[in-house]
Amino acid sequence: MEWNLRSCSRKGHVTYAPVEPDYRAKLEASTPLGDAWRCLRCGSYVLGEPHGTGPADDAPVLLRGKALRSAFILRALAVERWIRGAVIVLLGVGVFRLKSTQISLQQLFDRDLSSLKPFFDQVHFNVQDSSTVHAIQKILNAKPSTLNVIAGALLFYGALQIIEGIGLWSLKRWGEYVAVVGTTLFIPLEIYEVTDKASWLKIAALVVNVLAVLYLLLSKRLFGLRGGHRAYQESLHEVSLLEVQESAHADPARA
Repeated sequence: MEWNLRSCSRKGHVTYAPVEPDYRAKLEASTPLGDAWRCLRCGSYVLGEPHGTGPADDAPVLLRGKALRSAFILRALAVERWIRGAVIVLLGVGVFRLKSTQISLQQLFDRDLSSLKPFFDQVHFNVQDSSTVHAIQKILNAKPSTLNVIAGALLFYGALQIIEGIGLWSLKRWGEYVAVVGTTLFIPLEIYEVTDKASWLKIAALVVNVLAVLYLLLSKRLFGLRGGHRAYQESLHEVSLLEVQESAHADPARA
């Protein structure tokens, strides 16, 4: 898939006229219909005035190449966080309702989570097989204050997952930090789930979360790793115009 063209087709091209003659000559072309400028994202020539002008270092930093693929990965993680957060919030609400109505956990899932059953069946995941659910079942006879704490913790973690998803989808730096911290806190519980009763789905979820944490830490240079945020921003600026020139030389047919 040509990620840059896909993004330009949805958001439109972005052109820029550097004041440096060498850069300007490589990004500008004359045609019978007028001047055309190379899109900083996909490398295609676009007729009309550039969207901006100034020093090359001030060119807009766009999501292209590796950065665009990274954005796709983060948004896929965001969707996964939203799904997980919704399930956990429903479970927390279920514990509150279970305390007040004294119905069984199985009845609660049948009534309130019936809409999610087709999804669980498709991925061969039995909610009643979860060690987390078993742990909740063991303390269902506890005093109401204990159930309040459990329900509150579930609601808090579910909300945290949803907030993570918002931050990741919007490609915000704070979302990446929240995702790393929140996912890391949840990994011990996932390890417990796998060691207690392993399944391919639990193992896959654990592997995905570990890889997600490592990916965010290293690629986004979080917590000062590999030079931190400043080095990350500088790397984006350095490749902004260079990637466009390289792609243009590699694929002259686009011009």
